[in-house]
Amino acid sequence: MKVIRGMVRIYLAPEDLDKTVDFYEALFGQGCDMRFKYEEAGLEMASVGSVLLIAGRKGRLRPFRETRATFLVDSLDSFSKTLLEIGADILEEPKVVPTGRNMRVRHPDGMVIEYVEHANKRAV
Repeated sequence: MKVIRGMVRIYLAPEDLDKTVDFYEALFGQGCDMRFKYEEAGLEMASVGSVLLIAGRKGRLRPFRETRATFLVDSLDSFSKTLLEIGADILEEPKVVPTGRNMRVRHPDGMVIEYVEHANKRAV
């Protein structure tokens, strides 16, 4: 059981996504390593380094804003069990998303985190 990568979430308007990707690529000195549309949620997402950019209209972003970070993990099922054992609350059970599966969890300190297991492990 391992956290592969932690990413802070930044929410922005769709028209700002390209320039924001460019900014973080320059800041981190590396390219965008993932970009896709999450059609059913009306969002577009991109990641650069330890930043996950989430672009959408205000109404579309509203349900996601409480979630402060994303942890990419090697086994969502293992984390689900362990998180419950150590006092976390599962807010959204594991479900299929464009990159694999995810769940939302509230940690005992109140922080809401998205846990993601990519379907294509070689893509991480």
